[in-house]
Amino acid sequence: MARTKMKERVFSAHEVANICGVVNQTAINWIDKGHLEAFRTPGGQYRVYPDVLGSFLQNQGMRLPDELRKILEEQAKIEQILVIDDDRSFSDQLRQVLVSHFPGFTVNQAFDGFEAGRAVPTCKPDVVFLNLALPGVDTLKLCHRIKEDENLTRPLIICLIGAETSEARAQEAGAYEAGADVVLKKPLDPASLPPIINELAERRATRSS
Repeated sequence: MARTKMKERVFSAHEVANICGVVNQTAINWIDKGHLEAFRTPGGQYRVYPDVLGSFLQNQGMRLPDELRKILEEQAKIEQILVIDDDRSFSDQLRQVLVSHFPGFTVNQAFDGFEAGRAVPTCKPDVVFLNLALPGVDTLKLCHRIKEDENLTRPLIICLIGAETSEARAQEAGAYEAGADVVLKKPLDPASLPPIINELAERRATRSS
């Protein structure tokens, strides 16, 4: 059964200022100058994701408040994996590898955009494998939507692209802009992927330490 996750906590510019011990305008200036990544609400207010704030505080040598530390610890946990790929043979191989390496994980599969749209809110993935060549889907938009979904905890996204071509290079650049944590080129050995998950998870966990 998929675990239930609360809607992700985000921080306002005012809350960031209080955490950092500065005035509100200073926090806004950090955002405006690109020192601190943020997004705007429909009402035009800045909001900062926990992992972004955690990295910023660590880079500035500031202490992580207890609330933020707990949020980051929760984000670092991996229980649900979603593989979005129309190549059923590869998807099945990857699932077998993941299940054998991570017996505590639940590995879900989606073979098209429709199934992906149903699977994401149902399993609430912590890690997503996304084939950028999935037919009939704007996969870069899908990547961005998954990463920014407020009902998820900013899942790790591993994008898969085809052989080295100009189109693949453009997809790779676009994937990182859309929120991918890493982009890998096919063909690849599914057995090479568990170490990558471990590395990404360790990087994520470091933010909460």
